[in-house]
Amino acid sequence: MQTSQKKTISDGSRRYGDQPMQYQESYCWPPIQNIDAGSQGTHLSAMTSDQYCTLESSSETSAYPVHNSPSTASFSPNESVVSQPNSQSYPSDLQDSSENACGSPTSESYVTHKLRELETAMLGPDSDNLDMYSMTAMPGPNQIVSEAEKWKFLVEMMSRGDLKEALCTCALAIANGDMFTVEWLMSELRQMVSVTGEPIQRLGAYMLEGLVARLASSGSSIYNALRCKEPAGADLLSYMLLLYEACPYFKFGYMSANGAIADAMKDEISVHIIDFQIAQGSQWVTLIQALAARPGGPPRIRITGIDDSTSAYARGGGLDIVGKRLLKLAESYKVPFEFHSAGVSASEIQIENLGIQPGEAVAVNFALSLHHLPDESVGTQNHRDRLLRLVKSLSPKVVTLVEQESNTNTVPFFARFVETLNYYLAIFESIDVTLPRENKERISVEQHCLAREVVNIVACEGAERVERHEPLGKWRSRFEMAGFTPYPLSSFVNSTIKILLEKYSEKYTLEERDGALFLGWMNRPLVASCAWR
Repeated sequence: MQTSQKKTISDGSRRYGDQPMQYQESYCWPPIQNIDAGSQGTHLSAMTSDQYCTLESSSETSAYPVHNSPSTASFSPNESVVSQPNSQSYPSDLQDSSENACGSPTSESYVTHKLRELETAMLGPDSDNLDMYSMTAMPGPNQIVSEAEKWKFLVEMMSRGDLKEALCTCALAIANGDMFTVEWLMSELRQMVSVTGEPIQRLGAYMLEGLVARLASSGSSIYNALRCKEPAGADLLSYMLLLYEACPYFKFGYMSANGAIADAMKDEISVHIIDFQIAQGSQWVTLIQALAARPGGPPRIRITGIDDSTSAYARGGGLDIVGKRLLKLAESYKVPFEFHSAGVSASEIQIENLGIQPGEAVAVNFALSLHHLPDESVGTQNHRDRLLRLVKSLSPKVVTLVEQESNTNTVPFFARFVETLNYYLAIFESIDVTLPRENKERISVEQHCLAREVVNIVACEGAERVERHEPLGKWRSRFEMAGFTPYPLSSFVNSTIKILLEKYSEKYTLEERDGALFLGWMNRPLVASCAWR
């Protein structure tokens, strides 16, 4: 792509989430076959699924293909390919004129009203405002009375260079079935996104890929392609470790959970920790060291680990690798230690898989894992609540929960898109502080550790959508329904985490609220941690 074709990208002063949303449920815009957008010669035309378009950046570095499958495309630092949906057929209602299809003006859009109703139903009237319903000001269909005015508005919007606004407008057009507008916006968006650019450009590349996949009904294929085309296990593990070091999110979760467990087990002589996504076992290194220094000597520690496929691939083997590593560490600190692998996935866990023994104090750890379990909105089997009831039957001394503070589980597509955009943009911005933009490893970290989640949330539905985050208010309701009561977090943990954050950036925020800790970026909560008993 020529440099002259690149658009100026801006977060804009009219950011999504900053002003009241004035969208209507349907644009009610008439179809346009070909639109001349000025000197760039941009035009709208029907595309077929075997066409591919390129998301180019100004970078001149060599390409690093990530994935490539028949139904999808591949990302690379200077070339981000996005597959095209079959968009030659359009809903018949899009043939209506704006005069016949549009309703009368309303003070609040139907979409806004319905989304707020849903939020209230899910989380109660006092739920946190996650800024997913207040959108930037946009003209409603009553203000767009002709075909020409519609496209004038769209061209003016794109000329502002506000990538957030353009992405959200495209997502809303998809939600409304306005394929003509979607095609034109996607052709423009391909010139604005780049996996080597600003945080919004990099995230925009993956959000756009998710939108294309959603239209092509290939979200699952792309998600699986991202999994199947992963780098060698050792490389993926190195990217995971780089993300672990670059941002404090994982350390925050591990430190807060370990503090609660250590406090609950301070007088116990036999401790059994059940970790429902043990990954590489990194969380337990500092806890074993802390318990080894306990006055009166360390307790006997037994850890039961539940594996996940991504972690197993990265480590290049089963949980026996984790067990041997932790056993070696425990022996070096003279801590009696035993490791047990559950051998089944979290959704299939039964009490007999956990190897509970008489006389041991049980601690259960849910670190960034529960959101992967389907609930009642997915099917008849509510694994999320079933597992909590099973854990409660163990009479644990403490249960720790660490989860992304995001609301993507049951909200409708458009609200989920906006929430995902805002949430991951904060993460991409925080990565910029630690990893320079020209760092090629940063590109791999974002592609292999974050892009897959983004595509899954945007493109997939039903059982295929496995990234189903819920805000703490919803988790609190689930734990209370299962019979748990809050376990207060230690003030020592709070002060320790503050020291940790000083090593990163002053833009990270730590808030203690309602018995929980929230780690955020620029006052946007991103991860919540709490404990129960």
